[in-house]
Amino acid sequence: MLNTWDGGSVWYAGYGSNLDPDRFHRYLEGGRPPGATRTYPGARDRARPLDTRPFTMPGRLAFAWESPTWGGGIAFHDPDADGSVLACAYLVTAGQLADVLEQEMWREPGADLDLTEVVKERRHVIGPGRYETLHLAGELDGRPVVTFSSSDIDALGLRAPALPYVATIARGLRKIHDLPDAEIVDYLFASRGVDLGWDRRSLAEAVA
Repeated sequence: MLNTWDGGSVWYAGYGSNLDPDRFHRYLEGGRPPGATRTYPGARDRARPLDTRPFTMPGRLAFAWESPTWGGGIAFHDPDADGSVLACAYLVTAGQLADVLEQEMWREPGADLDLTEVVKERRHVIGPGRYETLHLAGELDGRPVVTFSSSDIDALGLRAPALPYVATIARGLRKIHDLPDAEIVDYLFASRGVDLGWDRRSLAEAVA
């Protein structure tokens, strides 16, 4: 139960390109993931996650904004929508989670993050940025599973993801959830924004 959580390590649920552990590790260790145009500085603590597990949270995936890193829409979690969002849960320190968020927002890592409010209220808006709404997505082993998204996805403008981003998510879904290509296509095509740039045939080719 979360009322026994000691405030130490926390699970971060990555549901977009962070479904792929190799890509997520760039947030911790620094470097540039395949298909991206940005090199990440990495976290203050560059240790690998203590554990990594598949995780499913309620809601729906949506693609929006215009990413300078990937050249297309990126993933957002709408926890109030019907459906399920597949994620990879990484057991990290609170400091590592804070540094991931700072890098998602194109800021230098170094600011700490107070998780008290999101654990208590299940949602905490810490700023106006696209990934500055924290969500409590569940719990694993008595520790909170936290992810972040936008408080207003539609305001960002729905937009289809680019090929490198689709390929990265597909790698993560294979590695973490062991999904075959056909199920990956079904999952992605059910997301908002994908049909603005992809049909099933082209998406299947990209996933393969």
